[in-house]
Amino acid sequence: MTLNNVMQIHERKRLFIGLLVASLVVVSLLAAAIWYLVFSPERSLVYKLVLLSVVAVLAAGILLAGFGLAGIVLTIMRSRPLALLQGPMRVALNTFFPLVLILGRLFRIDMNRIKRSFIEVNNNLVQAMHINAGSHQILLLAPHCLQNSECVHKVTGSIDNCRRCGKCGVNDILQLRDRYGIRVGMATGGTLARKYVRDYRPKAIVAIACERDLTSGILDANPIPVLGVTNLRPNGPCHNTQFSLQRVDEAIQYFLR
Repeated sequence: MTLNNVMQIHERKRLFIGLLVASLVVVSLLAAAIWYLVFSPERSLVYKLVLLSVVAVLAAGILLAGFGLAGIVLTIMRSRPLALLQGPMRVALNTFFPLVLILGRLFRIDMNRIKRSFIEVNNNLVQAMHINAGSHQILLLAPHCLQNSECVHKVTGSIDNCRRCGKCGVNDILQLRDRYGIRVGMATGGTLARKYVRDYRPKAIVAIACERDLTSGILDANPIPVLGVTNLRPNGPCHNTQFSLQRVDEAIQYFLR
């Protein structure tokens, strides 16, 4: 990996973490504004009690997410998990992710940049967990759009329908399966991907997809660790897509160690 690529990855991580901090600040300001209204003399007692309840909920969320943000940063810096902060880290990632996207739109930041940043943060957190899984406990999820659009042998029902002609990435997926003995699922979307997860009950997942599907899949699969690899789209979205074989191979090897 070149220095330029390393710097780009660090920049992407900083983007999501920076927006996460901004989200906490926004919610904190909202809680402060509601707290100010509690002491307004024009408000009734019932109204004030309702506002106090809202402030209490927001304060609890801010506190948990604050610890979670600290846990995310420390985990990435130390490359070691912090067991006590796993819960708050999930709160920070899952609960505040929609607000991060809203702030991104307000700041006119490309949504795919934010989602790539989230994927990089997630991958760093997963790698810090030092998971060791057997080959049969690893599920490789790949999108059906990797298959050549002109191929008549559809692989979504069974990847073994592939004739291994080498014209698309499905042959590479099969070679990875044969080399490592992992489980593979070719998904047409989130519903089929979740079915593979239910059927195989993996200990770890390597997922290839676009930024949108990867982010939603990482959140849906929680607490199962997912290493995400964004696909390549030289022909546009959902059409004859490709992927980095090296990155997927490294992700599988990480779990197998």
